[in-house]
Amino acid sequence: MKHFFRFLIIISAVIMVSEFTFAQNLERKNVPDKYKWDNSIIYKNVDEWQKDRESIGEQIDRLKNFQGKMGESADTFYSTLRLFFDIYKSYYKLSDYSARVADEDLRNSSNQSLNQQATILGTKLGEVSAFINPEILKIEPEKIKKFFDERKELSEFKFFVDDILRLREHTLNTREEEILASAGLITSTPDEVYGIFDNAEKPNAKVKLSTGEEVELSSSAYTKYRTVENRADRELVMKSTFENYKKFQNTIGANLAGKIRADYFYAKNRNYKTVLESSLNGNKIPVSVYENLIDQIHKNLPTLHRFLKLKAKMLGVDQVHYYDLYTPLVKSVDFKYTIEDGQKLLLDVFKPMGSEYVATVKKAFDERWIDYMPTSGKRSGAYSSGAQYDNHPYILTNWTDDYGSVSTLTHELGHTMHSYFSNKHQSFVDAQYATFVAEIASTINETLLNDYMVNKVKNDQEKLYLLGSYLDLLRTTIFRQTSFAEFELELHKRIENGSPLTGEEMSKIYYDIVKKYYGNDEGACVVDDYVAYEWAYIPHFVNYTYYVYQYSTSLIYATAFAEKIINEGQPAVDKFYNILNGGSSDYPIELIKKAGIDPLSSEAFDLTMAKMNKVMDQMEEILNKKK
Repeated sequence: MKHFFRFLIIISAVIMVSEFTFAQNLERKNVPDKYKWDNSIIYKNVDEWQKDRESIGEQIDRLKNFQGKMGESADTFYSTLRLFFDIYKSYYKLSDYSARVADEDLRNSSNQSLNQQATILGTKLGEVSAFINPEILKIEPEKIKKFFDERKELSEFKFFVDDILRLREHTLNTREEEILASAGLITSTPDEVYGIFDNAEKPNAKVKLSTGEEVELSSSAYTKYRTVENRADRELVMKSTFENYKKFQNTIGANLAGKIRADYFYAKNRNYKTVLESSLNGNKIPVSVYENLIDQIHKNLPTLHRFLKLKAKMLGVDQVHYYDLYTPLVKSVDFKYTIEDGQKLLLDVFKPMGSEYVATVKKAFDERWIDYMPTSGKRSGAYSSGAQYDNHPYILTNWTDDYGSVSTLTHELGHTMHSYFSNKHQSFVDAQYATFVAEIASTINETLLNDYMVNKVKNDQEKLYLLGSYLDLLRTTIFRQTSFAEFELELHKRIENGSPLTGEEMSKIYYDIVKKYYGNDEGACVVDDYVAYEWAYIPHFVNYTYYVYQYSTSLIYATAFAEKIINEGQPAVDKFYNILNGGSSDYPIELIKKAGIDPLSSEAFDLTMAKMNKVMDQMEEILNKKK
């Protein structure tokens, strides 16, 4: 069962002014209702919530009675699945409400208690329903087909059941599944070890900046100080951080190699040839999608190299070094937006998406789907939750009257529209969408915002800021994440081929990839030797398996769809609704095809690179005019 998504973008809470003045410690009770989400449509009070929790608990107990009986008849097969999904839908409602009220004030122990009660109930549901997939796999496919013929109502569950049957050869018997599950107690260790070592026990480098400030380079401090204006300071911060990781490269490398061996252990025992095949097959994504990403980015490295040379020109240096990459191309511009300003702006921004899309966004504003204000105890950052199948999604954000607030809301509204339209057009069974397509709608929104702003801003400095920020997004999300994806693939290949893999070897592999991407030999960017140890700083490699490539594919597909929408108008919008409306009614690759792009072709990459080059053309035109 695919779980609902919670997307987090961490932004700072600062003192701001909207239609009224408030301090950073504004209390929720003092916020006007129009700036707060309305939870009353879910439950009027906690007593209602508790009654529903008790009812769901009773239904979970009823579900136990179907264990071992699903193959008896079409009626029993249907009744089991009907009860299972009805419980999940009720549970999502219950859980979403408790999460909403808990996030309003994390200091409130009563609200946190609701969240804990929901979590406990969810664990029980997961344990009790664990029999469903194995039992479906025990039933002969012909018998299941007969069930579907006999009980037409089963058609609602067809994709769900077919997907389970598709994975039959990779699903083990009950005892073997229990053994693999138990192995998780061991195989989860590398993630824990890295987290403890990197965040608590590893000594951090200390540096003295040109300002006289002494800084201990923790992960957050490194992120902050690698962007400072003084170039020598940037070099010192990056070099000191990565050379500190060099001291521990073999320890961190051995830990990462252990994690990769664990991945291969699971893949082999589930009858997969490679971990890549195992990781992608859950959503039926061909391995060729991953390989095509790397191949296409290799072909388009000249576009990245052009950007690096433009960056050198704008920074006033002969050649950028790797330590210059995080320096903004243009100093930040002070855009100011009240909540009402932001709402009005976005209703214009989204017009290319059509009247229904704009009308739904307006409903989100008018019907209080959004919680805006940073208040005492409120969860920081932002997210969209589409768990309310029978109602509507909710957005949490922390508005700070700046362009970042508008951009964040734009992003979260993409997730919200995706959830809203999928819930509207799909049954609950097929309404949840896969991670592979999850960031497309949100990123299209951001692209539309950027294009709108570039055409509306008052002066060249503001336009340069917007264009430069967009280029930095493309660089970090497309090229950087793809280089990570290639590094991850190379490490897995070493383990799967039975080759030794040390931290020192990882550094060599990483350094070669980074030099290739950033054009060290073409003179685009100097990649100093200490960059070889950057991989040890990046937690994704040990925390996830074949995940980061989706950051790249999402932005590439989203950019391509946005270009089609801007250039082709309503026909492209109508096709894109195959994703917005699709949920998990089909596999993500098929939904993208229906929306008008073949993920196995070069089209999305061609459109994205054309967009990137167009942005650089615009920037160079402004720079030449200034000169």
